[in-house]
Amino acid sequence: MTAQKRLVVVGGDAAGMSAASVARRLNPRMEIIVFEKSPHTSYSA
Repeated sequence: MTAQKRLVVVGGDAAGMSAASVARRLNPRMEIIVFEKSPHTSYSA
């Protein structure tokens, strides 16, 4: 059994969300966790 890949992104600004978006396109089954200190994330990536 292979381990599931996991990505942890620190920062929900445009760069962090862009990285999460690219990772999702490359591997749709990857678990992606984003930590952001403010209540808002950027959706402009």
